[in-house]
Amino acid sequence: MNGAFTNGYPNAQPFAAAHYPGLAGKVVLNTGGASGIGRAMAQSFARHGTRLMLLDLDADALAMTRAELEAAYPELEVETIRASVTDDVAVEQACVATEARFGRIDILLNNAGISMNKPSLELTPAEWRSAIDIDLSGVFYTTQAAARRMVRQGGGVILSTASMWGLLSASNRLAYCTAKAGVVSLTKSLAVEWAEYNIRVNAVCPGYTRTALVDTLITTHALDGAALLERTPLRRLGTPDEMAEVALFLASDSAAFITGHALVSDGGWAADGF
Repeated sequence: MNGAFTNGYPNAQPFAAAHYPGLAGKVVLNTGGASGIGRAMAQSFARHGTRLMLLDLDADALAMTRAELEAAYPELEVETIRASVTDDVAVEQACVATEARFGRIDILLNNAGISMNKPSLELTPAEWRSAIDIDLSGVFYTTQAAARRMVRQGGGVILSTASMWGLLSASNRLAYCTAKAGVVSLTKSLAVEWAEYNIRVNAVCPGYTRTALVDTLITTHALDGAALLERTPLRRLGTPDEMAEVALFLASDSAAFITGHALVSDGGWAADGF
């Protein structure tokens, strides 16, 4: 992608990472942690001294991400599990393994997900099930399994990566929008239900973010990069690091009074009705 995709408006304020000291030592279970926004979250939480369990279906990406993290942070405690969030038994085993290794689960990051962009009249039942199973049911399985531990230990934080499309609507994205809207609703419902257990439940709703997948989609013209810039008020795409920063804040003690919230980070896309 050319430089125009990172410039934004002239004199745009650059991204500046913050530091949240209360995260050090916390145990983080991060699904989809080997690529994209999930990988950026793994790096950001590692920078804060957390202990990480990364779950992903891609064994090679898991190994690469772990090696990068250990090289950057020699004192980091990190483990990996190859599993699919659509398998509730495997998810339960992942939580058991996390507890066995680290003793608890303080923070759950639900990042595993897929995209689904197809005209609704052409969407197959298998494609529909895949999007719902991974993007919504998988979030429920991991959230429920982690929360059972959080109840016993006296609290925790659950943070799911939804999407601005979970709050908006778009043609040719029926399954994706439906699943992400479900994640937002799940977030709000469980935040109310589990507040008595000191479990905070929130969601990050990214706009178009410059991941490797989005770069490829633009390069292959599956997405119109110029149109995305024109439609985004800040005239650029977000970065994985910026989405990870939102997660750090919501997981930190600085957000202790925030629960049931879907925080949108989309460069102004949702606010622009035109």
